[in-house]
Parts: sequence; structure tokens; C-alpha cells
Amino acid sequence: MDSVPAPGNGARRNEDIALDLLKFVAATAGVGRASAPATGFVAGGAPKPEEQVTHLLELYARCLRVVEGKPAQAPV
Repeated sequence: MDSVPAPGNGARRNEDIALDLLKFVAATAGVGRASAPATGFVAGGAPKPEEQVTHLLELYARCLRVVEGKPAQAPV
């Protein structure tokens, strides 16, 4: 059973660390950022909001595995 650190002792939960890592990676890579509307046709188009959410959730899961020291899963 995982122990949960007592509030105020300075320890952070893995989920919180993974969330901070997700924010850093997403901001650095521009994941989830709204793109400026383009005129005409764009090859491939902008990702749909549902796809962006899916990518962010997958990225969070990967960040959590890294923080917990578990091996990364191969992409499907």
C-alpha cells in the first residue's frame, strides 16, 4: 500500500509532480495550444479538441510512469 505524505511536511505526491512535468512538456512543445485560424485549406487541419485532450491524457500517463520509475510503454 502506498503511503500518502502528511500535508505540510514538504513531500509531494507523484501525481502532483507528474502534473507539473506535463505542464512543462506541454508548454515547451506547444501541446494543447490553440492555433491561429488559417485561410484556405490546411493539409491535415488543426487537431480537434477531443484529440488534444486525448494527447494530454496520454502525456500525463507517461509523465506519471516516469515519476514513479516505471518503464515507458511502447506507443500503440
